[in-house]
Amino acid sequence: MSTSVVIILVALIVVIIKYVFSSRGPNPFETDTREPLKKMVHDKKEKKKVLKQGFVASKLPDNLDAIIIGSGIGGLGLAVLLAKVGKKVLVLEQHDRAGGCCHTFTEKGFEFDVGIHYIGGLEDHKPLRCMLDQMTNGQLQWEPLDNPFDHVVLGPPENRRHYPIYSGWSRFTEELKKRFPGEEKAIDEYVKLTKKTGRGIWFLVLLKLCSVPLAKFLVYTGLVKRLSFFFRMAPRSLTEVVNELTENKDLRAVLTYVFGTYGNIPKDASFAMHSLLLCHYLNGAWYPKGGASQIAYHMIPIIEKAGGAVLVRAPVNRILFNEDKEAYGVSVMKGQEEIHIRAPMVISNAGIFNTYQKLLPEDLQATPAIQKQLSMMKRGATGVSVFLGLTGTKEELGLKADNYWVFADNNFDELMENYVNGNREESAKNIPFLFVASPSAKDSTSEERSPGKSTLTLFFFAKYEWFEEWKDNKVTNRGTDYKELKETFTDSVLKMVMDIFPKITRDKVKFQNHHGRSMNNSSHNYHFYTVIVFKVVFSDVAFFIIGDVYFYILIILSLDFASYFIVLCCLKTYICSLTCFLCLCRLSTLTLEPPSQTHTTLEPPKVKSMEQIMAWPGSAPNSTL
Repeated sequence: MSTSVVIILVALIVVIIKYVFSSRGPNPFETDTREPLKKMVHDKKEKKKVLKQGFVASKLPDNLDAIIIGSGIGGLGLAVLLAKVGKKVLVLEQHDRAGGCCHTFTEKGFEFDVGIHYIGGLEDHKPLRCMLDQMTNGQLQWEPLDNPFDHVVLGPPENRRHYPIYSGWSRFTEELKKRFPGEEKAIDEYVKLTKKTGRGIWFLVLLKLCSVPLAKFLVYTGLVKRLSFFFRMAPRSLTEVVNELTENKDLRAVLTYVFGTYGNIPKDASFAMHSLLLCHYLNGAWYPKGGASQIAYHMIPIIEKAGGAVLVRAPVNRILFNEDKEAYGVSVMKGQEEIHIRAPMVISNAGIFNTYQKLLPEDLQATPAIQKQLSMMKRGATGVSVFLGLTGTKEELGLKADNYWVFADNNFDELMENYVNGNREESAKNIPFLFVASPSAKDSTSEERSPGKSTLTLFFFAKYEWFEEWKDNKVTNRGTDYKELKETFTDSVLKMVMDIFPKITRDKVKFQNHHGRSMNNSSHNYHFYTVIVFKVVFSDVAFFIIGDVYFYILIILSLDFASYFIVLCCLKTYICSLTCFLCLCRLSTLTLEPPSQTHTTLEPPKVKSMEQIMAWPGSAPNSTL
């Protein structure tokens, strides 16, 4: 790094520190709120009291500080942080239970998670682990996955290659070199680029801590690329970088296998995003003890303690604005009745497309600022989840606390494009990719809750258009064609599972479920979700700078549980101030002791600018209506 770049970087840090400390607001991590570990609750009725509180007008808190649309980890996490500084928050969820992709469901004695497969970065005393401890009062427990935590399987059954993925950078590198002799230089360079790029994410955090004009100046002048390796690698695709390193097709596949996590095939994926994900997992992977629903179960009481509430079956149909284009509340439809709820701050965890295209009035949708942000985004691949309930313990079925990524070939770009662009019926018979995980094998309490039973969660990509013709039909009235298509997909994935796990046979499958909801809220007989991805991830960070939006509304993009924390930092909201980070570092070194004092609520400063709204919690201007 040249002397001039170092000088610019030092000056930038000084400016940011001055900016942060000149107007700091309340800090949700100022006090250690961990409590002695309590007995884990498995009783369904007790959990229902927390996770399934139905919306009725009588349950609405008075004098709200904020309304959050959506109870995914983004919405719940932000609500907890606001609650920890004394804010009264209402979280509204359209589903019948809170948690978003962190929720679970039980059928015929089998419990399934719908979105949590594994989380990285949870080593003791690390900031992410400390953050989650504080956001659940120390009640959320984590269990490490086996090592190897992932398995990459390439090729057809008659020519199948198996590559285990180990946690720990040294072990990861050593094992790859054993399996790919002669590729040592390529592997070392890949690891070097990945680690260097991943470390550069902190510059993006710094960028979000400075003022909007300064951030725009750094972006539009290109200085960010000189100051951060992360930004230099962001416009480059994963395929481009890996293909420059090696000609070995299997090695290329192993270095890019995890693309299914963020929803872009390698040629469309930013190497920067891929690096973040790999850095996230390669120090270890964990799963929540007691199942994914424990996450929401331990967050909601913190929101309620501050006077807030998390209500389900509460579909928000629009955000309310005054004449000055300031959001002052939301509208919820209950039957034929439209209920207006007011708050000085409205936060959407419903995703950028749902928020901008469904919840905003048409005149605001048409503003240049909104259209600019939408033009920088596109919908990612649509995924289908299949849930299998099996008779037998994990030992009897050969299941472990790990994940399998199964591919029909090693050219992922060509493989996936041919699949999604092919004939629907033929594609259903020849699924080229399958992710397989066993929630029950990862959770040591599963056998206690469901003795003699195991579960599998399967995931594969599919085109929404393949099922669109039945979107308006009831599940029980979709005809023979739909049933045959569903059975074809199911037969394909079951065959792949039984090839990988020979102890699993059809007679062991006692329950299979494909029911869920699509992005347009139409009920389907498969569990659909759409991964929202950046058009060219991070190549233009102007998307993150929303100071030119004309109304007071914050958007939280929650891609999955892990990336929520990255995105939340990028959006410069309630975690990522320098003082919060310093407090996290301090708290991570403490041993657990009962809290000696109650948390002090600080009054936020009055603000009038979007920059301040984005910087400090609870500081949106009060509505004049």
